Amino acid sequence: MVIDTDILIDFLRGNAGARDFLLSLPDDAMPSCSAITVAEIYAGMRDSERKKTRELLESMTVLPVTAEVAELAGTLKRDMTGFDLSLDDCLIAATAVTEAVHLATRNSKHYPMEQVKLRVPEYI
Repeated sequence: MVIDTDILIDFLRGNAGARDFLLSLPDDAMPSCSAITVAEIYAGMRDSERKKTRELLESMTVLPVTAEVAELAGTLKRDMTGFDLSLDDCLIAATAVTEAVHLATRNSKHYPMEQVKLRVPEYI
């Protein structure tokens, strides 16, 4: 399962729902994130979160942006006319599609692509 940036930020900021969601994942869910998520997290990281951020990311598989992921992301961005999609979100979506796993996010509106299998946690 690819975990989106929003859930990891919630976890890092102490949201109990995000923590419970991540801890509830079955062992075979193999939590991972896109390399794009790593960049987004570090871009918005508070100095006080540095150690916790590093520990969290070291506990996950970070999936690279391969040529296949980049091609699919570009295609999604180009083909999804009528949606204001960021290239970062298209890269994260393409990572999940390429890995053939669900994308866990609370920002389902960022991922209207039919190829993306979403898992939306219900915490606040």
